[in-house]
Amino acid sequence: MGLRIDLCSHARSFMAWEKHRDPVVQEAYLLAHDYIAYVTGKSTGPAPSEATLALRQAADELLEKFPIFFKRWPKVFSGVTEENACDFLIQIVDENFKQQQERQRRQTGYAMELPWSMVLSVYVLAGQMAIYCQQHGMEHVLGPLAEKVGCYVEENVCPFIKEKDGWVGFNERFRRKDGLEKKVLKACCGLLLVSLALLLTCFLWRKKMASS
Repeated sequence: MGLRIDLCSHARSFMAWEKHRDPVVQEAYLLAHDYIAYVTGKSTGPAPSEATLALRQAADELLEKFPIFFKRWPKVFSGVTEENACDFLIQIVDENFKQQQERQRRQTGYAMELPWSMVLSVYVLAGQMAIYCQQHGMEHVLGPLAEKVGCYVEENVCPFIKEKDGWVGFNERFRRKDGLEKKVLKACCGLLLVSLALLLTCFLWRKKMASS
């Protein structure tokens, strides 16, 4: 079994996910559920799809090469509770999404063509929030977190993905590579880190101002 999750706590989430017949939307939910289960140790088997494997590999590479950067996120999540974890995560994800759109408009003068690094960032941030919640005794929120992320991607990201002919481009961009293709992956991950670093700085500054 590739995806082993506590069915008791996640049954409602999976019912919502499985109702979708659109393969692009189904994959969006599968990515959320699988990655959160993967980073919290609840999934110990192989990835259930090509896209989930690509996500695991790309995120692992980021965490391996830039561990100090990701250790700062708990400062942003401090104070999160089971009641507000989902909403706070979506607030972060949505702000990152809107910042990316604004940067694209300033550079090109028109609405953005969604970069795959932006899609990756949604799931990476969700994984970091899931780890924080697990470490702070909020296991019950993991299922709702996955469902909330899937819903956000369905509404805000899937329309772009459908224009790109589905998740094929995501798989090609982030699957494990060698040689020149790996350089492309590193460049993409570099852009992602810059985006997340700006977001991290913004939220830490807000927390500091709120506490002063």
